Amino acid sequence: MDTLSITLPDGSVRNVAPGTTPADIAAAIGPGLAKAAIAARVDGELRDIMRPLDRDARLALVTQRDEADALELARHDFAHLLAEAVQNLFPGTQITFGPATDDGFYYDFAPKDRPFTDEDLPAIEAEMRRLIAADKPLRREVWTREQLIARWREQGETFKAEWAAELPENEELTVYWSGGDWLDMCRGPHLASTGKLDPAAFKLTRVSGAYWRGDQKNAMLSRIYGTGWLNKKQLDQHLFRLEEAAKRDHRKIGAEMDLFHLQSEAQGSVFWHPNGFVLWRQLEAYMRRRLDAADYAEVKTPQLMDARQWEQSGHWGKYRENMFVVPDEVPNTEDEGAVLSGDADLMALKPMNCPAHVLIFKQGIKSYRDLPIRMAEFGCCHRNEAHGALHGIMRVRQFTQDDAHIFVREDQLVEEVRKFCELLDSVYADLGFTDYAVKLALRPEKRFGSDDMWDQAEAELREAVMSSSLSDAIKDKFEELPGEGAFYAPKLEFHLTDAIGRTWQVGTIQSDRVLPERLDASYVAEDGQRHRPIMLHRAILGTFERFIGILIEHHAGRFPAWLAPVQAVVATIVSDADDYALQVAADLRKAGIRVETDLRNEKINYKVREHSLAKVPNLLVVGKREADEGTVALRRLGSQGQEMLTLGAAIEMLRFEGTAPDLKR
Repeated sequence: MDTLSITLPDGSVRNVAPGTTPADIAAAIGPGLAKAAIAARVDGELRDIMRPLDRDARLALVTQRDEADALELARHDFAHLLAEAVQNLFPGTQITFGPATDDGFYYDFAPKDRPFTDEDLPAIEAEMRRLIAADKPLRREVWTREQLIARWREQGETFKAEWAAELPENEELTVYWSGGDWLDMCRGPHLASTGKLDPAAFKLTRVSGAYWRGDQKNAMLSRIYGTGWLNKKQLDQHLFRLEEAAKRDHRKIGAEMDLFHLQSEAQGSVFWHPNGFVLWRQLEAYMRRRLDAADYAEVKTPQLMDARQWEQSGHWGKYRENMFVVPDEVPNTEDEGAVLSGDADLMALKPMNCPAHVLIFKQGIKSYRDLPIRMAEFGCCHRNEAHGALHGIMRVRQFTQDDAHIFVREDQLVEEVRKFCELLDSVYADLGFTDYAVKLALRPEKRFGSDDMWDQAEAELREAVMSSSLSDAIKDKFEELPGEGAFYAPKLEFHLTDAIGRTWQVGTIQSDRVLPERLDASYVAEDGQRHRPIMLHRAILGTFERFIGILIEHHAGRFPAWLAPVQAVVATIVSDADDYALQVAADLRKAGIRVETDLRNEKINYKVREHSLAKVPNLLVVGKREADEGTVALRRLGSQGQEMLTLGAAIEMLRFEGTAPDLKR
């Protein structure tokens, strides 16, 4: 082949000699692009900028403006630099693996003498910066498996040698040299040299233990974590978010506001305190009103169901290890010889509500005129999450879903999904979330159903989003996630962005043609024949526990007045105002405002500070003058000043502010 035809994004074609690199093409286009280009996409595959081209291809040059690709490259390089720096500083340390992560990178090491500690991090950071300043070229080579094994054994890298021995014999295996004196086994791609990294754009954050290959039977390694970015500004923003996240931690605020607690006697379940349960009830009442207005019928289904139901639905094979299973009949404990038979019937606490809703649907004959049927349940579910996966109220074993299933005909599906998207959009806005992204999770490799079924289901969800009244800003962020659908259905995911820029996947709607088939759900169509309904699995909040945790962190505990557990506190300046304070509180209570009194013999500044820490949105201060004049001094949370109001005006203002958004419309 004399020349290669390389097609650029603008459609132009460049004919180049085999062995030409993307860097060469960038230089031929212009010096600005040559300087800016850091990698390339060759027929969609991300590659090194210095990797020679070997076939006709479509080429797109990657710069730092292509942030997702640039971050992936930088974080991968930071991980390799970390490994090289550690081996420079601590000879005899074995390296294992070091991937990029969502906000940085880590690397696992087998130290020669002692585990690493956080005290080692400053020296390692300094060595990494020295390697960046050295601007060492990062060079790719293809090796055989035998070469790799020999290299690792020669270097005493037993972990790498073990892994290399398991690689396929016919697979192209690559290593990357840093300069000419250090290498690691890696698929790549990488930047052209260490100097392409910003030495001020990374920080090593912590050290932890990790088992080799994630198996506790294997050796314990030292894992060093870092965060890596394209520039110092991005790093500073990330560190600020981490600092803010620590301040907003729902466990910390939950304790300060006396919302809930967790303890080992109920591992993975939440003890809701009165304040926390007020918040729960306000959220639940709001959601119930929204569902009633949208023509959902609320149901309640059993928590314990026969295991055969889960086998029939297909969940048993997928979720069995995460389900709490109990025998249908407990042996008589008075009989010392009693043994539970392996053939005994099993029951399971439901990990989700969907099969139970199908059983309700199947009660009686359904006509095509009955559809759509919208069936909602605030259903309590259980999943046996690993201890290490539990996290406050964000990841628990017992949870309540704002779950619903909509049974539709094919001609109704797009319209129902559109209505759901618009309902969800309105709910999120009411709860203080206006920035979110919609993502379509497509068919996984292992799935039920035909390709034609998946083609249709995915197309319907796309159409529903684009035909909805969601804003152009939301539609412009729409993206697809190959392979991330459920085993029975594609799904739309709704990812909220909170006040400090973090994203949370909460809402979802899944288009399922499999479960109605497996559980034999049908309706009588206009032709008099039985047809399968399509089952839309949908949630807006996801689970109450996790969503309340997100609300706490998003609002930093300063909830909108309608959600606040205590909407107002009446605090006295002098004891002479106690009777008036009690009357004010009584009048507020009659107006539907959640109010408490603070009549303690403490200075008012102390009371103000204490109720501010408890995130009470309104403090009504009263003294002798206020009692004589029938007024209150209103202090807002976060404000240094106060507003003098008549009691009637204060009540009307707080009553309106404390009303849920849907009741104001």
